[in-house]
Amino acid sequence: MFWITLVRDFIKILREGQTPAQVAGGFALGSILGLSPMLTLQGIVVWLIILVLNVNLAAALLSLSVFSLVAWLLDPLFHWVGYQVLVNIEALQSTWTALYNAPVAPLTRFNNTVVMGSFVSALVLFVPVYIGMKRFVVAFRTSVGQKISRWKVYQILKQSRLVQWYEKLRSLGG
Repeated sequence: MFWITLVRDFIKILREGQTPAQVAGGFALGSILGLSPMLTLQGIVVWLIILVLNVNLAAALLSLSVFSLVAWLLDPLFHWVGYQVLVNIEALQSTWTALYNAPVAPLTRFNNTVVMGSFVSALVLFVPVYIGMKRFVVAFRTSVGQKISRWKVYQILKQSRLVQWYEKLRSLGG
């Protein structure tokens, strides 16, 4: 039921609610969490950014779910990217050694090739995900959402007793 509510809220936000920038910001920050491990220092920092900034939490959670599934499939690519960054860029090797010996930096787990590769990939994809989602929200609000509301299936579902009962139950909850 949680996932249905999350998707319903996300579609509602696509139609109205927060600005496209806020929805895209939540989605893009959620993509960082989905692509890289959450139980690291950088994961905690991204969660704090999501909570402090005025971004859409439903978009962040949906993006986290979607990108977690994608990340699982892309782990071999993340390993390769992390290996290239950690081993083959000689100018950064002294930096990685200093960070590993620092008191807090090992909490980032940057010495792991998959963690490094996924975080670098997430940072590289952040801007394209943000811009793409912002354009999608604007397009959805201007044309797609209106077309969907005219579909017969949508109108039939909206008039069904189950949906009306659910809406009535939801309004009682506050």
